[in-house]
Amino acid sequence: MEYKEIEQLLDRYWQCETSLEEEAQLRDFFSQKEVPAHLRPYKELFVFQQIQHDVKLGKDFDARVLSEIGISEVQAKRVTLVKRFIPLFKAVAVIAVILTLGNVVQQSFSGNDNGMLAADTIGKQVNTPSVAISTDPKADQVLTDSLAKVKRTEVSRK
Repeated sequence: MEYKEIEQLLDRYWQCETSLEEEAQLRDFFSQKEVPAHLRPYKELFVFQQIQHDVKLGKDFDARVLSEIGISEVQAKRVTLVKRFIPLFKAVAVIAVILTLGNVVQQSFSGNDNGMLAADTIGKQVNTPSVAISTDPKADQVLTDSLAKVKRTEVSRK
């Protein structure tokens, strides 16, 4: 192969216009022991490519790289179905507490006593029937006074 042809191949190589066969010709040419002086700087490039082409990664490559950068191999963490739903369970619990507190507050402000004893603060009267049956004389007096007031208001209306 003439040197002129090699120089033309090199020009085309630098312009990225060579085929794989032509690049193989260049590697073969530069792998010879005798290379002209003006082409010697390119010899190292093509010889290096040939050497690097034969180098393969070892099986312990990942372990060596990780030991160099100081990171140990990370084991995959197993996540069960229950662990995936824990945030959902927490949200449901918070909603349940909020709804329960809302019901308690609503019952306390609604005034629905459901038969509980409640003192009337205006007339100091008791509204439940169980107190009216009691044997306490004071309760009887309050009941009698209350009935008397009701009768008087009814008579005055007529």
